Amino acid sequence: MSTKSEEARRFLHDVGAVVSTDFVKNRSLLSFEEYLQLFHASPKLQARNAAQYLLAAIDSFGTRTVPHPAGEMRRFSIFDGGPDGDGRVAGQEEVQNAIYRLVGNFVRAGRINKLILLHGPNGSAKSSLVEALKRGLETYSHTPEGALYTFNWIFPNEKLIKGSIGFGDGAMGGPSSGLSTYAHLSADDITVRIVSPVREHPIFLVPLAERKKLLDGALPRDFITSTYLLEGQLSAKNRVIYDALLASYGGDWLKVLRHVQVERFYISRRYQIGTFTVEPQMSVDAAYQQVTADRTQANLPPALHSAVLYEPHGPLVSANRGLIEYADLLKRPLEAFKYLLGFSETQEVPLEHMILQLDEVLIASSNEKHLAAFKELPDFASFKGRIELVRVPYLRRWKVEREIYDAQVNARTVGRHIAPHATEVAAMWAVLTRLKKPMPDRFQGEVRALIERLSPLEKLRLYQDGEAPDRLTLQHQKELKKLLGAIYEESDSYPNYEGRSGASAREIKTALFNAAQSTEHDSLHPLAVMKELGQITRDKSVYEFLQQEIVDGYHDHGAFVGVVEGWYLDTVDREARESMGLVSESQYRELFERYVQTVSHWVKGERMHNRLTGQMEKPDEGRMTEFETFVMPRGDDPKEFRKSLIATVGAWRIDNPEPEVDYARIFPDLFKRLSAHFFEDRKRQLRKNVEGVLKYLSDERNGLSPKEQQQARSTLDEMGRRFGYTDPSARDALVFLLKRRYVDA
Repeated sequence: MSTKSEEARRFLHDVGAVVSTDFVKNRSLLSFEEYLQLFHASPKLQARNAAQYLLAAIDSFGTRTVPHPAGEMRRFSIFDGGPDGDGRVAGQEEVQNAIYRLVGNFVRAGRINKLILLHGPNGSAKSSLVEALKRGLETYSHTPEGALYTFNWIFPNEKLIKGSIGFGDGAMGGPSSGLSTYAHLSADDITVRIVSPVREHPIFLVPLAERKKLLDGALPRDFITSTYLLEGQLSAKNRVIYDALLASYGGDWLKVLRHVQVERFYISRRYQIGTFTVEPQMSVDAAYQQVTADRTQANLPPALHSAVLYEPHGPLVSANRGLIEYADLLKRPLEAFKYLLGFSETQEVPLEHMILQLDEVLIASSNEKHLAAFKELPDFASFKGRIELVRVPYLRRWKVEREIYDAQVNARTVGRHIAPHATEVAAMWAVLTRLKKPMPDRFQGEVRALIERLSPLEKLRLYQDGEAPDRLTLQHQKELKKLLGAIYEESDSYPNYEGRSGASAREIKTALFNAAQSTEHDSLHPLAVMKELGQITRDKSVYEFLQQEIVDGYHDHGAFVGVVEGWYLDTVDREARESMGLVSESQYRELFERYVQTVSHWVKGERMHNRLTGQMEKPDEGRMTEFETFVMPRGDDPKEFRKSLIATVGAWRIDNPEPEVDYARIFPDLFKRLSAHFFEDRKRQLRKNVEGVLKYLSDERNGLSPKEQQQARSTLDEMGRRFGYTDPSARDALVFLLKRRYVDA
């Protein structure tokens, strides 16, 4: 028992030592003089308003460049979520950059004078974007560079001070305790500690004229000092206390500062400090209460007994010095948020007994329907100049969409294995429902016809990896890829932009969770997912996007289930082939490399070494032609095809000087055709192998020879190792493949 007691005591002492050390290291409590020393040591960090602080928080997480249809784009790591990726925002780099740009504009203007309104369809990550910012602010506030400070008023007990500011019976300005500050007194020596819910900046205790001199002298010329720091004043309650103390001390400002305790505070989402989310409601977001009604009044020094103190409270107050979010702002009646018209420009809220001066970034969200209705109101003209609109559409790249589901739909959340491609087929279908038919009239010449004939699946592939349709010649593929950015952004200026309608991520997640309960599979299987997607397409009364008119295959959401099924069959087919080892990837590469070498000599007009005869001979025209019959797009001229191929390799070498050329990466379409050609010849063998695997997983295993059993086991092991299949999920996939692809083989 004594050992357990000693362990508990040791643990408490160890934790206590850590907490005490952290408290001192983080400089949690300071006198005003100590804070002023800190200010002079790092003036740029201490002279930031909320916009400058938010910008610094975003920058502290860093950035990186990511691929994007409109060209490489900057992604801010603050949107990558916590250490485990929790809360990560998939994609939306355009929105991230827009938010960063607008906050930067507030910094350059020296004031936060507008409200940022994120608008888009339901479930497009508007709230997730803001939540990532709030999480980032919270994390940043715990770093040395992100330290934030406010102040409290400390009134010591009679033992320390006699006859001063109404303590005891002595006259004002009587004998002092000799202390230069009361900031570090113990709790036993303090009668009253008055905190400010507004968390004003300590610099507000310096009179305006002297404050400007302090800021001008400490800050570099290129630092833009905000009007909040230059002109901000104490809140009503703190002003009353300040004035009463100053009068009590006969104007001795230094004695007033004895009562100031500067305290570090941290942004907290849980405790709503420096950040707040306001849900749609009818009430105003700031109010006040009379402090003198509280029992604390009896403990105040007599010099403050006659003062009437009002303390503000509410979401706006809680979010001061940070960020406030108005979720679904336009769902509220106009009168309920009309005060934001003035506040977004002046950062002041008039209340009955005071004007509340605050410093916070305002971000709101709205869906497109409410925004459209808001624009029709006469008051919209007044709001327009005080609102910055940022569009948040649905994602249009399926691999980025898949990241949402991979993060939230896993073995832990669904309680069973996630079969390969379950989230992929869901993501592909979701993005297909959001795509709009291209607008070819915006383009001229041959490309107009190319764009006009783009199918939904081809557009999906073009957006995702810049992959042009196989049916096009190499030249036309290049022309189409050059226009990728223009096609991606062509509807941005239209009210009915691409990404405004379609299946939301929330609806797809529901479908995935429903599919996970399927009794036909022991896992969350793509076949169950596609069945759920088919169910969605049958209920047009529930899902508005299903009511769109079908235009040249676009918005044909029922047919998209078949499109996704075709992709899934292609994928399982390829994985089965590779797992069976009928032809290795190295054989593809060797064959392709030999063809490129032959073409290179042909283009240069050079002879090449014949490995069989040892002679220098002209490039073999017959072999090049044979190879081109199954890799060259139909309609291409062989000579132009060869020249274009060599030019593409040369361009790739300039950007990638490493010695080995990755032909599969440069020419994925050609490798795909090469693979299809090889396996077309081995279709019967493939079917036989698939049947062997299925027999191995059934009661017919004993009907296979030892060699066939070994081959089946090897295939299943390879499918598991390379692609993540379990035996049951592989069986379900192969049965489906056999029924749909190899019935007549």
